[in-house]
Amino acid sequence: MPSSHDVLPDDLPVPVDDGAAAHLRGMRLPDVALTATDGRTVSLARLSGRTVAYAYPRTGEPGKPGLTPDWDAIPGARGCTPQACDFRDHHAELKARGVAQVFGLSTQTSAYQREAAERLHLPFPLLADPHRAFAMAARLPVFEAGGAVLLRRLTLVIDDGVVSALFYPVFPPDQSARQVLAWLDRPGA
Repeated sequence: MPSSHDVLPDDLPVPVDDGAAAHLRGMRLPDVALTATDGRTVSLARLSGRTVAYAYPRTGEPGKPGLTPDWDAIPGARGCTPQACDFRDHHAELKARGVAQVFGLSTQTSAYQREAAERLHLPFPLLADPHRAFAMAARLPVFEAGGAVLLRRLTLVIDDGVVSALFYPVFPPDQSARQVLAWLDRPGA
């Protein structure tokens, strides 16, 4: 039986494009080292080939409520687990279309993320930015909830360290990988 984190409510509020990520299109990403759940140190700026990196607020913990009582009412907050599962379920298709690597990115610690990566059987690592060094250097959009500063949900297609496509806001989160696949299938992508 799926947990409450696996299923999206029917009345999930739709996030609005506030323009906070528009500067990312065409940007050469900052060279910031991030810890990956597979033990590597990764800089999205230094990777060769095509990378897909999706940023998310935080994965939920089984048996625990959201970060705040109104978590589900915050546009774009709910859906991190379904988003990760969509990338898991479509990972082979992304690879078949030339994506060299896939990463999830949040401000959670690598230890916290490791539990989620193992529990969800993710075939790709999650990147930890707990001090928001990358988020601040790239000026990623954020929001505050429960005393924490969290990343707004977005997806980047990165070619040799440069953002070639941006998906922001991402909605519904459980179709995030399929949105990237549709873009990859377009001529010239």
